[in-house]
Amino acid sequence: MISVRPLTAADVDVVQEMVLEFGAYLTGLGDAWRHNFTGERYLADGFGSNPAFHGFIAEQDDTVLGYMLMAPNYDVDQGKRIEIVIDLWVRANARRAGAGRALMDAAARAARQSGARQLLWAVFRPNKLARDFYLRIGGQPVEDLDWMYLNLD
Repeated sequence: MISVRPLTAADVDVVQEMVLEFGAYLTGLGDAWRHNFTGERYLADGFGSNPAFHGFIAEQDDTVLGYMLMAPNYDVDQGKRIEIVIDLWVRANARRAGAGRALMDAAARAARQSGARQLLWAVFRPNKLARDFYLRIGGQPVEDLDWMYLNLD
């Protein structure tokens, strides 16, 4: 049986292993991924005085299957709290066994408990595996928006 629990600071090493797995997967799809989310960033940004994210670990029989990171946000157009799923990774040998769905279910429960009324996430366009998963669980593409960014470094 798959269980889901909140991330802890003690998960730093296993999350880093999975971040590198995820990065290798994305690079294989053509993403220009770089490893910036180090163990130090995980601890400082997730468990410091002003946490930027929270999340979950999926496990089965003490084996870590995947992780999810998420963060609160707000949608002014809709006038409601939302949660943004930042990262969702399920290890290749655990896919199609329910870990991804269990992580998304945990995210939805946590979001509802915090007052959010919607989950939002982005999918790297070449990641057909992820896109198909999200569509299967009821995810809906946002056709009218393109995500953009501005570097502040």
